[in-house]
Amino acid sequence: MSKLTGWWKNRSSAQKVELYTRWSFHFFVMLEGFAVLMGLVPEGRGALLWLLPVGAQVALCGVLSSRSLDWVLGRRERPGRLAVALVALTAVLTGAALTLRSSGTITHEGVTPTLVANMVGFATGSLTLALRRVRHMTYVAPGAAVATAAAAAAAGLPGGEAVGYGVGILLTSLLLTLACGFSSWLLKTVYELDQAQELQAQLAVAEERLRFGRDLHDVMGRNLAVIALKSELAVQLARRERPEAVDQMVEVQRIARESQKEVRDVVRGYREADLSAELEGARGVLSAAGMECRVEMGAGRELPSEVQSALGWVVREATTNVLRHGDARSCVIRLTQERETEGASASLTLLVENDGAPEAPAGPPGSGLTGLRERLARVDGTLEAGLVGGGRYRLTAVVPGRQLQRLEARA
Repeated sequence: MSKLTGWWKNRSSAQKVELYTRWSFHFFVMLEGFAVLMGLVPEGRGALLWLLPVGAQVALCGVLSSRSLDWVLGRRERPGRLAVALVALTAVLTGAALTLRSSGTITHEGVTPTLVANMVGFATGSLTLALRRVRHMTYVAPGAAVATAAAAAAAGLPGGEAVGYGVGILLTSLLLTLACGFSSWLLKTVYELDQAQELQAQLAVAEERLRFGRDLHDVMGRNLAVIALKSELAVQLARRERPEAVDQMVEVQRIARESQKEVRDVVRGYREADLSAELEGARGVLSAAGMECRVEMGAGRELPSEVQSALGWVVREATTNVLRHGDARSCVIRLTQERETEGASASLTLLVENDGAPEAPAGPPGSGLTGLRERLARVDGTLEAGLVGGGRYRLTAVVPGRQLQRLEARA
């Protein structure tokens, strides 16, 4: 019992719907075979002649239904030849049954209607599964009804009886085409939803990987640049036998330990950059590198944590770029907030500008600025970066005032 329940529980929702749908059509095959067999009983020995051809038609309906479901799910090509073969075999058997009824060979009144209704009805259901457009599906039942009525009239049956065959086939075929068409649509939709959920999960994993890579780049970029700078300074001091070399290596050790902690924070996804700490850190790092660094704070109020975090990352990435690219001698970091005007809130602007920028980039563009734009997009911010002339490079981040108001109101 546990194996049976496990066999069912281990399937996805889409696989369960597919299994249910397939077995429903297998049941249709058995139902058609049973109905035809019961309808032929009154003919006695004469019914034996129908068992083989009708059995072939029933089996063909089942095969076409199974292959059509595979086609609907994109697992095989469209079973066009099987559909044509089923239509041809059903037409031949239906014509033969109507002709034998008209000639009196089939004596029992209920045999021919049972044969025709089951063969044509279940064939139209299987044929519906092999069609792509709903408009074409709607033509199946009326087409089968008209063709059957025409075949009955051509076989010499009375007009009223021919119309009766047409109406009966229309009602039977409508029921089966509706059931088969809806089952096909439902199965396809369930699988599309299942694939969409799987794709959503894959996108979530990819987004988390991008976040991890971006955060790791932002965290380690500046720290490694500082470690390299201080290590080089320690080497120069050691060669001159200066005692300050020990202090520099102690600082390198401290930064390395902080980097380990920050990497662990990044992995957990809990790390947030503090704007004030990043500004002071940028001032200290750039000054230690021999640059003239001026930090100007013009924002006169406490900023929301989301904005502080986004701008803190901007300061960190900009500091890393100043250290690693060009030969800067001076750098200005300015945080300003425009005055509020009537009906409009003041936007917040962070500017980082340095000299000594090369005219052309030394290598391919990195992912730092892309990561900053993604962070700023979370607070509706924008980022612009590039040369402004005179060998100066400017990076400007702007957070609109309406977003500041919204975040402050939420806090």
